[in-house]
Amino acid sequence: MKKYFDAKEKSSWRERKEKQDQALAAMVRLGYKKSSMLKKILDQHQIHPAKIKTREDLEILPIISRERLVEMEMAYPPFAGLEDPSAKIDRIFTSPGPVYEPHLCENDYLWARAFFAAGIGSQDVALNAFSYHLVAAGLTFHYGLRKVGATVVPSGTSSSQIQVQLIRDLGITTYVGTPSFLMSIIQQSKEMGYHFKKDFRLKKACFAAEPLLPDLRRIFEKEYEISTYQMYGATEVGDVAYECSSKSGWHICEETIVEIVDPATGRNVTPGELGEIVVTRLNPIFFLLRFGTGDLSRLITEKCACGRTSYRLAGIAGRVGEAVKVRGLFIAPSQLKALSGKFDSLPIQAVVTRLGHNDLLTIRLEKVNAQIGTNHWEERFRKIFKEICTVKVDRIEYLAPGTLKTDQKMIMDLRKWET
Repeated sequence: MKKYFDAKEKSSWRERKEKQDQALAAMVRLGYKKSSMLKKILDQHQIHPAKIKTREDLEILPIISRERLVEMEMAYPPFAGLEDPSAKIDRIFTSPGPVYEPHLCENDYLWARAFFAAGIGSQDVALNAFSYHLVAAGLTFHYGLRKVGATVVPSGTSSSQIQVQLIRDLGITTYVGTPSFLMSIIQQSKEMGYHFKKDFRLKKACFAAEPLLPDLRRIFEKEYEISTYQMYGATEVGDVAYECSSKSGWHICEETIVEIVDPATGRNVTPGELGEIVVTRLNPIFFLLRFGTGDLSRLITEKCACGRTSYRLAGIAGRVGEAVKVRGLFIAPSQLKALSGKFDSLPIQAVVTRLGHNDLLTIRLEKVNAQIGTNHWEERFRKIFKEICTVKVDRIEYLAPGTLKTDQKMIMDLRKWET
């Protein structure tokens, strides 16, 4: 029985580093010729492209945060000048900000190793509950599932009732989506009179875009006998890491260079120390070097029982900066500022909390005139908020004028991630 997706997964540390260093150096040389922005960045820092020969050399480059990438794309649309303008781009995705990302064709190995590590193969029928509309998740997970031979049901973000119907009628064995949505589907199945564990064949679940809390994992695995796996990535850089059957950290993907850095200095921390996850995806068309995810983690360098030799991430310990992920999508202060501008600089604050296993997004607004809070006004506000921020508002709180101070954070994340 095939144990690994390919030979790369059991390469020695030295072999993997040599190949990645060679690919990185080639990417920088090509990017300097093709990308106006990468050339500008290197020239500004007086860095000759030949200086970037190894992953250690990346430290001399600046980290590009998501907020910074948004600013760059706004200044140099649509791809901030980071692209090869002569390259054939197969697909263009977007994410809130907006950020536009050119993607390689479906021959890329995005997520295939993650699904293989989860034991998914030709025997599986997978429900893909990620959106196929505009954002990268639906299609990239779809092609990863197809590469391991699974049959895919592209359910997207259909209602939980429809998802239950698909799981029942099509004999779904694998779920791909967020953990909170799977729990909603399970609850819906109960309301429809089903016993989820007895009546359905679903036994594997691959989660991304939001944390899988330990208590929720226990519920899935103990009460419903669903084997759960976590996957970690970002639209800007693709798949970053994934969980194997040992579930002792997330293996870093073979086409990805991950640094764990001190957010204040951009320098790599000692393996085992907490720092920001900074990602460089080896890519011949989009030359985004040192993308700062804003997530905090640490490296695990010890061998994994599964036999894969890549270093692992020890989960996500928190966030750097002000952008916050809600139900799998980021909300950034820049979006709230744009929203405020559409309502005459209306003071706005977003508050993210947790209700059970679900994120709850509350928007606090100052009632600076009589129109604010009326049914028609609120309907328009919710619509424009969804257009700009993608995420749906759960609750709106109306405050007295002057309540929100200019020095307050525009986004408050009050969620507790402890069990």
